[in-house]
Amino acid sequence: MKIICIGRNYRGHDKRFKNPAPKEPMFFVKPDTALLRTDHFYIPSYSKNIHYELELVVKIKKVGKCISKKFAPNYYDEVSIGLDFTARDLLDKCIKNGMPWELAKGFDSSAPIGKWYQKKELKSLDFHLLKNGEKVQEGSPSQMFFDIDTIIEYVSKFMTLKKGDLIYTGTPAGVGKIESGDLYQGYLNGQKTLELRVL
Repeated sequence: MKIICIGRNYRGHDKRFKNPAPKEPMFFVKPDTALLRTDHFYIPSYSKNIHYELELVVKIKKVGKCISKKFAPNYYDEVSIGLDFTARDLLDKCIKNGMPWELAKGFDSSAPIGKWYQKKELKSLDFHLLKNGEKVQEGSPSQMFFDIDTIIEYVSKFMTLKKGDLIYTGTPAGVGKIESGDLYQGYLNGQKTLELRVL
């Protein structure tokens, strides 16, 4: 199982970091050890500036390679939301030095995941994040530069998608630093789907 993450895919988030609008999806991969299914996260000692990034996540249900966009909906049934924890201080260093992002993105437990739903059960894929009870992020697929089907088509040109692979589809505006004691609650289609305490 691999975790494929799409970067700079939301209008508004890209403006904050002064990035130009992407012409094609940009992605990186987290290892399976990044997946976190518990309700708590320990801040690692090697970063002083870890950011939360709430994202819509889809789970691939069968093997596919060079998938046409029109067939992409046949490759996933389950949808959730997850946090892409990012060591911002390490990422800034990686970007400055032209280094890969894995150091800042792929560390252990950097990909918490929420409850899974069948996509047919959901009336919408709108989602939002509460930090200590205050809404800090909200997003919808309508804000994406590249929709889910386009992402599946693009990624599958370069690597085979396998059953159980996860695709984090990008984060909307509102990302910020986590602190010890924070409580994060993520909602998908109005339903609480993820809850995480930072320790």
